[in-house]
Amino acid sequence: MSQLTVALDMMGGDFGPSITVPAAAQALSLLPDLHLLLFGLEAELSPWLSRLKLDQHPRVQTCFCTQQVGNDHKAAYALRHLTDSSMRHALDALASGRAHACVSAGNTGALMVMAMKVLNTVSGVDRPALITRLPQGGGGYALLLDVGANISCDAGQLVQFALMGEQAAQRILGITAPRIALLNVGVEANKGNEAVREAGHRLSQIADLNYCGYIEGNELFIGKADVVVCDGFVGNVALKTSEGVARLLLGQRLKRGLLSKMLTFWLKKRLSHLNPDQYNGASLIGLRASVVKSHGSAGSPAFFNAILQAISEIEHDLPASIAHRFDTAPQDSHVR
Repeated sequence: MSQLTVALDMMGGDFGPSITVPAAAQALSLLPDLHLLLFGLEAELSPWLSRLKLDQHPRVQTCFCTQQVGNDHKAAYALRHLTDSSMRHALDALASGRAHACVSAGNTGALMVMAMKVLNTVSGVDRPALITRLPQGGGGYALLLDVGANISCDAGQLVQFALMGEQAAQRILGITAPRIALLNVGVEANKGNEAVREAGHRLSQIADLNYCGYIEGNELFIGKADVVVCDGFVGNVALKTSEGVARLLLGQRLKRGLLSKMLTFWLKKRLSHLNPDQYNGASLIGLRASVVKSHGSAGSPAFFNAILQAISEIEHDLPASIAHRFDTAPQDSHVR
């Protein structure tokens, strides 16, 4: 694809245009085939566009709106009453074909509900899931889903997440037969709640799926699985805890002295691959088009990485891959 067009919700997140505009400028400077559709409130967005000289950029189209989805807005309210918001217009641009992907750092619940309304899910998928990369100690990545879109899930939805995660690992990570695991409180067959145990049984019955059983939280980063599946409550807690530990380690400062400074430098260099900003951008997979959710607290480099994640999905056509997987799954595959 010679021209990539990404729609950006410029008002989402904790900091709005002060973060999203510099990230957009960086993406445009590094990616000559990238075109951007920018959606936001004129009073807040225009000064930043002028400051970074994007107001007249040949690969930028700015669309002003009158509403913004706040972090405290209920998803149902946003869906019904915030139809002139930057989030809604960015999704509408994706649905109409004007953009190939959408990126937002806004309210997760509102983004999912709006995306389901505007884009619809792939046939066979009940609800989309947020999926993100986890660095592995031996190198490479694993994928974790759901990390916050669905607080509670039944067994059928967990099975759907596993199939979607399989396709993401094949397309994005390039793993032919990714190992699929369920995140659980133990590895024994009798551990976990009913939904997890039933999902494990169903996954073990899918012949063409490389299901490897349960995985515990302390095994998320050791390369034991390529795709780790859980509900959104468990996944979000696991992800945020991991990010907190990574930031703690990266922020450590040892005592004064040359040796201590050298050790501090070595530690940060050795652990730089754990920096959560490098993995910002959780894809809302299971939709008919690519939507990437950036952390609300993300800085400009992190939001830039979310844009890169969206471009990667465009290039790998992940929604089409997921649709094909569900179309070809046997009717008795226990997906539902």
